[in-house]
Amino acid sequence: MGDESAKRAAQEFLAAKIIEEGQTREAQLNQEAAITLGPTLWKRVASTVTSQCRDWNSVTNEQSLTCKRHSAISASCVPEGPIRWSCIMDSRKGFIIIKNSARPENEPDTILRIVGYSNGSGRDAHLVRSTSEPVNLELLILGHLRVLAGLSRLAE
Repeated sequence: MGDESAKRAAQEFLAAKIIEEGQTREAQLNQEAAITLGPTLWKRVASTVTSQCRDWNSVTNEQSLTCKRHSAISASCVPEGPIRWSCIMDSRKGFIIIKNSARPENEPDTILRIVGYSNGSGRDAHLVRSTSEPVNLELLILGHLRVLAGLSRLAE
C-alpha cells in the first residue's frame, strides 16, 4: 500500500513539473512574441492616430488636429492651442504610453502593455491595459481625441 502511495505521489510530482515547465516555456514564447511584434503594434498605433486625425479633419473641413509622427517611438496629435497629446513606445519595457494634457488631472496617463499570446497557428501580440483583455485601439484613440477636442470621452 505504501508503495502505491509513493508511486502516485511521484506521478503527481512529475505532472506538476511538466505543467510548470510548459507554463515557463509559454511565458518565454509570449515574451519573445511581444518583443518581436512590438514595432508592428507601434506602427498600428501610429497609423490609427494618423488615420483618425485625418478623418476628424475631413469632417470638420479644417486642420483642427495636426498629427505628426516624430520618430519611430513617438507620435502626437495637437489641436490649435497649447494642448498636446502624445503616444510614446518604451520597447525595452514593452509599454506604449499615451499622454493627454487635456485629460482631467486626476486621470493617469494611459499605459498599454504589449503582450504576446498563442493564436493557434503561431504567436501574435496585442495591447492590454491593467487586465489581460485586449484593448480596442480605435475606441481608445477616439476617446483621447474627443477629450483633446473638449468633448466627453464617449459619444452620448
